[in-house]
Amino acid sequence: MSYRSEAVTTSVTPPPSSRDRLEYVAFRAGVGALASLPRSAAMRFGAALGDLFYQFDARRRSTALTNLHIAFPQNSEEENLRILRESCRNLGRVDAVVCQLPRLTPETLSRYVGFRDESAWRRTLADIEQNGGLILTGHFGNWEMLAYVHALLGHPVTLVHRPMRNPLVGAGIARLRGPATRALPKRAAARGVIRTLRHKGIVVIPIDQNQSARLGVFVDFFGMKACTTFGLARLAKLTGAPVYPVFLVRQGSSDRHLVETLPPVGWIDTGDAEADVVANTQRYSDVFEGMLRQYPEQWIWFHRRWRTRPPGEAQFY
Repeated sequence: MSYRSEAVTTSVTPPPSSRDRLEYVAFRAGVGALASLPRSAAMRFGAALGDLFYQFDARRRSTALTNLHIAFPQNSEEENLRILRESCRNLGRVDAVVCQLPRLTPETLSRYVGFRDESAWRRTLADIEQNGGLILTGHFGNWEMLAYVHALLGHPVTLVHRPMRNPLVGAGIARLRGPATRALPKRAAARGVIRTLRHKGIVVIPIDQNQSARLGVFVDFFGMKACTTFGLARLAKLTGAPVYPVFLVRQGSSDRHLVETLPPVGWIDTGDAEADVVANTQRYSDVFEGMLRQYPEQWIWFHRRWRTRPPGEAQFY
């Protein structure tokens, strides 16, 4: 599958700042160090970095504990601290694996990735090859490896994402993802997504990040209103493409993962276009919440998921 590049803005991109360049030097040094290690050593080092993050970033730890209290009010403080620490360690392992992605080959893939239900995964891919498909996922488990695995197996992936503040680091991460994984900036993704779906391609849209009120709708997430992207619902309505929830779940603290493919999420037609967007976004959010209830250690709890509040509600971060 080939793609033509698209102009996403008519403005001139400002050159990288001195800070951007310094951050990029540090990024390159870190990637080079982790890429040079044996995979098992890189994983241990990543987990250790996660421990340091947990111990010393007090501000984000406070945010994460607030989120965990919202999601799991029945938990003890000790249990939420345990979940948070494992979440930080998982993030460190994800970073380590990203640095080692170019080493992964179709021949070595089975050492690290299996399938909860391979027949369900194959049925999903067969459906997408006929109609194109939207993948519902989030920053969960080993999300970066999920896209790479599908590209490696001959199923190129288009990601809709929020660009990084540092364009040099963003470009470096794009190179690690490889040429078969295409990333579209969220604010200018519509044409590229529609073109991909018309070519029976795979489009991955994360559902788990806070949105501004202009770019999201409020739906329940762990019993509290969370501003959630309406992009997935609007694209599903516009294109008729099915929505398939797919996640890459880490097995404990190991380097083994399972692709978990859930049943497609059917479209609810309420007869009201705006109500349709809210109702279907709620269904997508419920799917993601269900995964977090099963595997709470595999999400980034320090993300300020409930930052945007409905009108009249005060912020609490």
